[in-house]
Amino acid sequence: MRFDERKEDELRPTTAKVGVIKNAFGSARFQMGKTIAISGVYGPGELHPRRISQSDRAVIKVYYDMLSFSVPDRARPGPDRRDHEISLKIKEAFAPAVIREEFPKTGIYLYTYILQADAGTRCVAINAASLALAQAGIPMRDLVSSVAAGKIGEKFVLDVTKKEEDYGHFVENNKWYGKGAATDVPIAYVPATKEVSLLQLDGEVSEEELKKIVKLGIKGCKKVHEIQVKALKDYYNEEN
Repeated sequence: MRFDERKEDELRPTTAKVGVIKNAFGSARFQMGKTIAISGVYGPGELHPRRISQSDRAVIKVYYDMLSFSVPDRARPGPDRRDHEISLKIKEAFAPAVIREEFPKTGIYLYTYILQADAGTRCVAINAASLALAQAGIPMRDLVSSVAAGKIGEKFVLDVTKKEEDYGHFVENNKWYGKGAATDVPIAYVPATKEVSLLQLDGEVSEEELKKIVKLGIKGCKKVHEIQVKALKDYYNEEN
């Protein structure tokens, strides 16, 4: 068994809600286990600064921030270098999905905040942002779904937690994993096009092991996609 007694291919308890920020064009809250993200979308609209506008498509500007109270050790307020790096990765994850050509010379502003963190923050942020974009009416080829898979000791597991990321510190208490460090692979997936739009590797694995992790991650992304679709249906059913 894993630390939280999940099966190797099982997601943490996951919930999603659309339309949580009244003044946003689109918004959503997404939670996987103890990790919670909230996202708001504004636009398409005038882009600032104008010099970065593109004549044939919209520019997506992403702002990602782990709030200072989201982790046990209070973080410094405001985005740091890691937050800026994740902002870029989130932007890249949406590049194959968002049909930006519909809105030339404009900007789409995507704000995502981590309210509580227990690993998988960029994945949960992407899932929340995807729903927010959909509610805002931004045309997409499909929702972007994301989850982290990995290798913990000798086991391949889905939806890695912070305790599993720090596996090496808990070897003596969890012998079932065997020996070895943890590897974490955040993955984002566009089901309609079968495209992996985000793939990062934190750790060391062989090529064959990485293929197994990616396959497991895609399987998890499809489960997340079902939860996202249900959240959108629930929202519009309530509206009607």
